[in-house]
Amino acid sequence: MAAAGSGDGRPSRYESQKRRDWNTFLQYLKDHRPPLVLSRCSGAHVLEFLRHLDQFGKTKVHATGCPFFGLPSPPAPCPCPLRQAWGSLDALVGRLRAAFEENGGHPEANPFGARAVRLYLREVRDSQAKARGIAYEKRKKKRKRSPLQPPVAVAEAPRCDLNSLDYDNMDVIQYLVTGTNMETMSGEADTGVVMAVMGALDAAFMPLPVFH
Repeated sequence: MAAAGSGDGRPSRYESQKRRDWNTFLQYLKDHRPPLVLSRCSGAHVLEFLRHLDQFGKTKVHATGCPFFGLPSPPAPCPCPLRQAWGSLDALVGRLRAAFEENGGHPEANPFGARAVRLYLREVRDSQAKARGIAYEKRKKKRKRSPLQPPVAVAEAPRCDLNSLDYDNMDVIQYLVTGTNMETMSGEADTGVVMAVMGALDAAFMPLPVFH
C-alpha cells in the first residue's frame, strides 16, 4: 500500500494508523466464522466489525435507566457499559474506506461507504450525544472576507468662473430664450425666463467628478 510519509521516508502517523486498522480488519475477516473474503465483504459485515470493536471501547455510554443519563460529568461511577466513541468509529471508517481503494478496491463497491454504515454512524452519534449530554456539532468554516477595496480617487474638475463669461452679449441670451419658446406676448424676453436661463448656465458649469 503506497503511503505518503514524512520527509525522512518514514510513514506519517495517519498512514501508520491506517495500515494497522487495515490489518486488523483483514484479521477479523480471517477469524470470522465462516471466514470472509474481502471481495465478498458488504456493509453488513462492516457493521458486525464495528459492533465487535465495542468490547474494546473506553467511553462510558449511559443507558436510558441510568440516573446519570444525559450528564456530561457524572458525579459517581455506574455499571453502564463502555463503548467505542462515535468520533473514533467515524475516523476508523474513513481510514478503512481509503485503505480499501488503495488496495485495489473499486469505489462503487466500497463496503465502508455503504448507506447502512453511514446510518449506523449517525445513530451512534445521536444516541451517544443524548446519553453523555454532549452535542456533536460540525465546525463551521469561516468565510474569508474579501479585502476592502480602496476608495476611488475623485478629482474635482476646474469650475468655470461665471464672472468671466460675457453676459453682455444679449444676442446669445435672446437665442436661448427664443429657442425655448418662452417669449412674452410682446416678443421681449421675460426677466424670469432670462434668470432661468442664467441658472441653467450656472448649473451647466457645476464641477463633475473625474474617475481615474
